[in-house]
Order: sequence, then C-alpha cells, then structure tokens
Amino acid sequence: MKIWKKNLVAVAVLVTVCGGIYANWVYSGEQAAADLTDTLNEDKILSSDSLVMADGSSLDSDNEVNTMTDYFAAVRLSRQEARDSAVTLLQEAMAYSDEADITASNAQLEQIVEVALCEAQIESLVIAKGYADCVAYISDDAISIAVAAPEGGLQQADVAVITDIVLTQSQYTMDQIYVVEVL
Repeated sequence: MKIWKKNLVAVAVLVTVCGGIYANWVYSGEQAAADLTDTLNEDKILSSDSLVMADGSSLDSDNEVNTMTDYFAAVRLSRQEARDSAVTLLQEAMAYSDEADITASNAQLEQIVEVALCEAQIESLVIAKGYADCVAYISDDAISIAVAAPEGGLQQADVAVITDIVLTQSQYTMDQIYVVEVL
C-alpha cells in the first residue's frame, strides 16, 4: 500500500512539473521575438521605442545603464529561480520514485543542466565580443538572445556575430534564432 501511495505522489509531482513546463512553453511561444529575417530589417533594428517604467516614468539617459543592468539581473534571477524550483520538484519526485522514474528524472535534470550551460556559454561569448550584457533563452524549438543595445543600436553585422556564436554553441538553425535588442 505504501509503494502505491509513493508512486501516486511521484506521478502527481511529475505531472505538475510537466504541466508547468508545458504552460511555460505555450506562454513563451506567444511571447516569442520576431523572426530573424524581421530582426535584420533595419527599421526594426533602429526602432525609436522608449522604455516606460511601471510607475509611468520613461527611461532617461542618467538611469539607462542602471535600468538595463537591473533588467538583465532580474531576468537571470527569474530564470534561476524557475530552474531551482524545477530541480527541487524533480528531486522530491525522485525521493518517492522507483528506479524507472528515477532514471527519467535524472534525464530531466541532465537536460536542465545542459540548457543552463549552453545559455551561459552563449552569454559569455556574446559579452566577450564587446556587448555590454545579454541573456539567452533556450526552448525546445528556438533560442532568443536579448542583447544590450550598443551605442547606435544593433546593426546587421552585430546580429550576424551573435547568430554565429549561437550556431557554433548550439544545434539550432538560422530560422530558430531570434536576436532581440534591449534598449
């Protein structure tokens, strides 16, 4: 009877985790950046949109660097918290699982680590190329790179450099790579 209860708890936790991952995937699919060919469009690269803060004030030049740094820090923190939560749920599921479930959970944990390492490598290489900051978002079917806009905005050459980094560090193709400029 105890084994049956443990298996039921493990299945419930795994279904909840998978449901959360699926909901995140669906939501992030709706929020996906423009296609790379659209990103290369000069009108979209040199957009004159301004950032409006939650309190209604707009971004001024004195706070631009701090706000951009805060954005990247907040995104990294949010991403790490989501990963930590998923890892905790998987570890709890493994505690109440049999050998087959533990193997599946280990595979999921390895996938989370692999994605985190790939994102970190891409971010480090983009920053090494001279960009102020960036964040990589990897999903099953696409990768988005949010890059701090250099002075004068992202140019086609900048997008090409970033795309080349992603192509060499991952298995994604050109049509799966989205470069987003953070103003």
